[in-house]
Amino acid sequence: MNAKEMASLFLLAALWGASFLFMRIASPVIGPVLTIELRVLIAGIVLLLYVWMFKKSVELKAYWKQYLIVGALNAAIPFTLIATATLHLPASVAAILNSTTPLFTALTSRWFLHEPLYAKKWIGIGLDIIGVFALVGWSPVSLSTQTIVSTLLSILAAFSYGCGGVYAKKTFAGVSSLSLSIGQQLGAAAVLIPLVAFDMPTKQVSTLVVYSILGLAVFCTAIAYLFYFYLLANVGPTKTLSVTFLVPVFGVIWGMIFLHEKISIGMIGGLAVILTSIFLLSDVKIAVKRQEYIKG
Repeated sequence: MNAKEMASLFLLAALWGASFLFMRIASPVIGPVLTIELRVLIAGIVLLLYVWMFKKSVELKAYWKQYLIVGALNAAIPFTLIATATLHLPASVAAILNSTTPLFTALTSRWFLHEPLYAKKWIGIGLDIIGVFALVGWSPVSLSTQTIVSTLLSILAAFSYGCGGVYAKKTFAGVSSLSLSIGQQLGAAAVLIPLVAFDMPTKQVSTLVVYSILGLAVFCTAIAYLFYFYLLANVGPTKTLSVTFLVPVFGVIWGMIFLHEKISIGMIGGLAVILTSIFLLSDVKIAVKRQEYIKG
């Protein structure tokens, strides 16, 4: 990769890593459901404006039912679970837990696509589990029922991403990444609309929360996907996969800088073990599939 492509990769990782920071700020004030509804709806509209301005071609009407499903599995459910988890977990911990997604991508691919799991991947799965226990057991957050439930919600979000990736692979062969991204965001917005009424804000909304929502939707989702498309076109899906290693690192950095979150030896150790497991799980074949449906 040249300097421009490398800079785009780090910017993409920084933007996706910042999403945990923004959810940590907005969710306690306006609720997880409304936070994510605004995220996907605004992002979908921004991407539609991009299509209109640059006269891009997208396929939306033909797959609207499928977009509802992939929007639920790959955005509405996992985003909302993560936003709920950040009510009680630091943004840095949530970002690290989210990096377990390749584990569930490998498992769901094995279950539904009958892809083999070689010894290297089994080792990766084992390391992933060890990394989660190290992260939760030795993080600065005291163990409580809320902490454990929030951790489980984060893991369920990663599982939902895995299911969403498998569904997208089976359903959207030949559909452009831009079409899939827009359809996914708008599908997620449609799925969440009925739930918004049950999670309306009860606190005064500050300017910081408004900026966080805009940052989450415009920068961490819409603009991040444009960087993602650029990298896919210029360096290919396998090299773009390296963003998976950088996102939790930036999640930790942003949480430490802006939210003054404490970083423990257990967190660093857990992150290192989980990143090692990602390397073992993400061979070239899985890399190509994962990058087709990577989240923001």
